[in-house]
Amino acid sequence: MDHEEDSSAGADLPPPPKKKTAAEEEAEKRRKKLTPGSLMKAVIRSGSGDATPGEGDQVILHCTTRTVDGIVINSTRKEHGGKGIPLRFVLGKSKMILGFAEGFPTMLKGEIAMFKMKPQIHYAEDDCPVTAPDGFPKDDELQFEIEMLDFFKAKVVSEDLGVIKKVVNEGQGWETPREPYEVTARITARTADGKEIIPSREEPYFFTIGKSEVSGILISCNRNIGYANIMPEEVYFDVELVQFIQVRDMLGDGRLIKRRVVNGKGEFPMDCPLHDSLLRVHYKGTLLDEPKSVFYDTRVDNDGEPLEFCSGEGLVPEGFEMCVRLMLPGEKSIVTCPPDFAYDKFPRPANVPEGAYVQWEIELLGFELPKDWTGMTFNEIMDEADKIKTTGNRLFKEGKFELAKAKYDKLLREYNHVHPHDDEEGKIFANSRSSLHLNVAACYQKMGEYRKSIEACNKVLDANPVHVKALYRRGMSYMLLGDFDDARNDFEKMKSVDKSAEPDATAALLKLKQKEQETEKKARKQFKGLFDKKPGEISAVDIESEEGKNADDTNGSGAITSADRDVGAKDSLRGETKHAFEEERPGLLGRLWPSGRRIFSSLGMNRCTIL
Repeated sequence: MDHEEDSSAGADLPPPPKKKTAAEEEAEKRRKKLTPGSLMKAVIRSGSGDATPGEGDQVILHCTTRTVDGIVINSTRKEHGGKGIPLRFVLGKSKMILGFAEGFPTMLKGEIAMFKMKPQIHYAEDDCPVTAPDGFPKDDELQFEIEMLDFFKAKVVSEDLGVIKKVVNEGQGWETPREPYEVTARITARTADGKEIIPSREEPYFFTIGKSEVSGILISCNRNIGYANIMPEEVYFDVELVQFIQVRDMLGDGRLIKRRVVNGKGEFPMDCPLHDSLLRVHYKGTLLDEPKSVFYDTRVDNDGEPLEFCSGEGLVPEGFEMCVRLMLPGEKSIVTCPPDFAYDKFPRPANVPEGAYVQWEIELLGFELPKDWTGMTFNEIMDEADKIKTTGNRLFKEGKFELAKAKYDKLLREYNHVHPHDDEEGKIFANSRSSLHLNVAACYQKMGEYRKSIEACNKVLDANPVHVKALYRRGMSYMLLGDFDDARNDFEKMKSVDKSAEPDATAALLKLKQKEQETEKKARKQFKGLFDKKPGEISAVDIESEEGKNADDTNGSGAITSADRDVGAKDSLRGETKHAFEEERPGLLGRLWPSGRRIFSSLGMNRCTIL
């Protein structure tokens, strides 16, 4: 009971105080300098409403400073010798004297008030953040007449407070233009004293974010109206964003550009086909050579029917698919694509020459996501898995190893949510998963990532240490990496666990011996005469490099096939001269979805994970 009472009492305790920011702590420290009578306020003219400025508001005001005898020291007003330009501060951001920081938040819009301040409340404050003008009587008690012209919530665009934004009318949606979006806007500008620099005009300006074209517009306008050599200290722009076109630099080097010309339906990017999907698109392909010529149009050359294809299967050029993945249903976009992401690495239409830059006008009609396995029977799930695996095998045979691996990896992720109900289903499931891991290992071998291939084989051998095909494939990866002892152990183990695998193991051991001899021979040649020279002399060393191909099958069975046996005959040992430090490899997202790195980069989400 005592314990329960203590728990109940603890539940009534107030939450711990919120930690103050550095700015709040500094403001509180300064506020302690206020003493009775050090800051006095008298209202000369009442303001309107009941709202007062707060943290983050920009205040616009006139200020006239006088001695207690009424002598004007300085002023923003013309009648007192000023320029007639009001002062502007952002509360909580701008540096100002303590009397202003405490006095401004008490004023209403349109109010005129007189603040009487002791020296320690204005420029004589210890560690005052602003410096008094030359000849200013900072050690005297002074009177500050303040007229609060206006205040509003301000958006601080630059940290130095050089650019402050006031929203007059809210726009629609959430997306804002960024480099290299194309923008259409109406712009006018004036000086702080109201002199017009850029006059309003009926036709809006058009420019591209990030290309400094806005500055060019301003300079041109200044020259046209006689202000070429005059740049005021402060300029106030009235900007109305009429329209902007979403432009995405997909590769970051300006070669693959997607321009959205008709908005789609939904929220970007949540409603885009980022995952592998069945897509329906109309498109028109144009060669960018002069004169431009259309080489394909689905509305003409496909009997008016749209193109249907599954993303992630290498059925369209890589640049085409990357851009479609970032489209919303109903959206139309213009894509400009370089040859290496168009048809130089993809079956080219007869009327598209090699090295051609192309432009696609794409309309995404809609897409369908893959079937949800929830509620499906085990046999139905295995049937769907076989379809995806078959696609991966096709991609592997076509040499598209990254895409094939992405298919296998996708299945392995889905398998985390599959639970067989009996031993028979469990056996089928285990064999299928082992097959997928071995196919992933084969992809890594083709991609030259032998250590990752070994890791994939280990996932099979952890569950079944005598899996012959896993031993063979891991042994080949060890051999290609140059770890001959580990490779020999795997091949010898094959002979001991399965007599039927002895011919394959024997052939692999023979190839391993040949590779060891070749490595030794190259090492002798490389260092020949190196130690026969006198001190200070170094012999020239020729290093021959070999590049080869390794071949493997992706049937996923536990038996060794002829393609497996031929690996040693067709491969060269790329791991013999492997550097101690490997190149940086793509992250998880890059391994699961090869093109995803570039797509999310174009989104500004360089480190993103698809769940």
